[in-house]
Amino acid sequence: MPSSAHLSELLDPATTVLLTVECQRGVVGPDSALPELAEQARSSGALDNVARLVAAAHASGVQVIHAIAERRPDGRGANHNARLFRAAERLPVRQLSGSEAVRVAEPIEVAEEDFVVRRLHGLSPIQGTDVDALLRNLGCRTLIVSGVSANVAIPNAVFDAVNRGYVVVVPRDAIAGVPSEYTPAMISHTLALVATVATTDEVLGCFKRPPRAGRA
Repeated sequence: MPSSAHLSELLDPATTVLLTVECQRGVVGPDSALPELAEQARSSGALDNVARLVAAAHASGVQVIHAIAERRPDGRGANHNARLFRAAERLPVRQLSGSEAVRVAEPIEVAEEDFVVRRLHGLSPIQGTDVDALLRNLGCRTLIVSGVSANVAIPNAVFDAVNRGYVVVVPRDAIAGVPSEYTPAMISHTLALVATVATTDEVLGCFKRPPRAGRA
């Protein structure tokens, strides 16, 4: 566990951004294309913790970016070079642009000042999207990564952020994957090597400080 002083130093609201990854109705909602993942995200409390982080970010001046995965109805531009992509094409719920499946899932609330970044290809919410440019323009130094899944998109986001020079904080109880025992193992043996791992409550404690005026 990081010391409170160290975590507080990392999570300066003026230079911190909260990223939610694929917290969309078609992934973690009641009618998810991936019911096992959706159930884990909800029963573990991860989705509720993401919602808590988002609400606190809104209150403290921390920028929020929601990363959404979607595809065109004709599939143009989407990847087909891995089993995961081919399996997604056969799912009963498809993440089609403009559909309910690609709306941010409850209980997360999207504020007017939030960014919603949508991607049509790949596995990463950062590589090949607008996220990196937005982070740099916002003066981001620390990126909080939350959401799903611990199997693919979350580690991808963490590695991409670290490779681009950002400090990454992962709230361990605000991410989810399948099976349930995989997530803590992946955090301990992979993400903890490159990111600062904390709890949602520890992050929220740092958000309670008054935000500084402006961004770097």
